[in-house]
Amino acid sequence: MSRRVVHYLDSDIFGGSEEAALHLMASLDRARWEPALMHHPGPGVARLVEGAGRLGVPTVAVPRPTRGGRLRSLAGLRQALRAERPAILHVHLSWPLACKYGVLAGWLERVPAIVATAQLYLTTGSPVEQRLMTMALRRVIAVSREVRTRYARDVRVPERKLAVVPNGIDVPAIVRQPDPALRAELVRGRPDYVILTPARLHEQKGHADLLVAATMVPGATFVLAGDGPLRAELERQAVELKVADRCVFLGSRADVSDLLAAADLFVLPSLFEGLPVSVLEAMAAERPVVATAIGGTDEAVAHEVTGLLVPPRDPTALAGAIRRLQADPALARRLAAAGHERVRREFSSTVTAREVMRIYDEVAGPARSAGGSHA
Repeated sequence: MSRRVVHYLDSDIFGGSEEAALHLMASLDRARWEPALMHHPGPGVARLVEGAGRLGVPTVAVPRPTRGGRLRSLAGLRQALRAERPAILHVHLSWPLACKYGVLAGWLERVPAIVATAQLYLTTGSPVEQRLMTMALRRVIAVSREVRTRYARDVRVPERKLAVVPNGIDVPAIVRQPDPALRAELVRGRPDYVILTPARLHEQKGHADLLVAATMVPGATFVLAGDGPLRAELERQAVELKVADRCVFLGSRADVSDLLAAADLFVLPSLFEGLPVSVLEAMAAERPVVATAIGGTDEAVAHEVTGLLVPPRDPTALAGAIRRLQADPALARRLAAAGHERVRREFSSTVTAREVMRIYDEVAGPARSAGGSHA
């Protein structure tokens, strides 16, 4: 007999948190835990809803909280939870106060257990509000040791409530081969060494440093897959730096796996992270990785072993690492192979789901005492 676990995300975009939630739902043992997805309607989460549909996960759209409609939204969240009768409410936090209305609704509806996956920690919002929210949680599942440390230190979450379970992804048995037509489209009239950065165009991801680095790597095409509030500013910067002819802004893409296969190198110059899914996907695709030496990322990428790490906000170091791998294909292949092996061994969605289900069993207790069951 399986028990219902409702996954709730309050996002209005599709990013790493949403990708990680889909990987988790795909890998749950349905004989034990039957997932459902609760979300807010909107075009930005269409990929999340469509992805859940492909997995056979039922979806429930609930009103988004607004300044004048928070009570109505809370009532909608409570009604949805009442109808689902979950044994567990699993909220996915892209920042510490994400999903707070869902947590409140779960607490008011007396859902037997509420757990949260913390993808990132930011020093923002009210610390008191953060502590009150975590009081309602049975577990905070941090995706990295860095995130766990921040929740313990800054939010004062008790040790007994904290666990570290890294994000996991599907690791293909056979590495995808590049599509010559896609690669030709990316490099049309440009240098044919392709550097891919699939990330939301947001200050966090460090694209401004990437464009400065591009001025020091003349023989390469830089492909930016993603959209976000900085797109117009970054496109202007590319023009001002005279690298616009070698920078391709693709916008939001659903074919990141194909783009990775077509690329020579993956680069992520983030300023802060939790444990970026995009890095894991690049390693699974057996692409060499250059990333910044920041908490979370450095728990996946071992410098000189599974990739190269450089200081954040250092375009010169970033360009140097890129040029090094461009000039040394044997080193790039060695790092890529080691990265693929590490993500297969330590960061697969199967491993993540097993650890998360262990936590589910701990907080929900025996199946006979669950809040709801589904045969």
